[in-house]
Amino acid sequence: MSTQADHGHELIPRPQLTPDALRAALTIVAPGRLDEMQAMKDEAFAKAVEWQSLSPVQSWVLIWAREIEIARRPDLSTRYAQAESNLEHEDPEVAREALRELSAVLDEALKAVRE
Repeated sequence: MSTQADHGHELIPRPQLTPDALRAALTIVAPGRLDEMQAMKDEAFAKAVEWQSLSPVQSWVLIWAREIEIARRPDLSTRYAQAESNLEHEDPEVAREALRELSAVLDEALKAVRE
């Protein structure tokens, strides 16, 4: 696991962008998602072979690095959960703000893992 900029309390250090490191990190921060991760990995590798391109595998790595970044950082996971809970709010402005916040959290997490 690598040492990166501190964003307050982090459950674990940011993992390296390798399948094994991502799986190990997910085992700690969101073990209930391991089957989902494996299914997406299998699909990404199958597409990589079919397309003769590593882009599906690279996308899989970034998707899971982003998901782990959110899960390992309580600041992001709290923002994500709060926004997600308001996505179908009866007030359209609250729902729109929730969508903007979800997008902001996803962008922040992806930017962090690409540093």
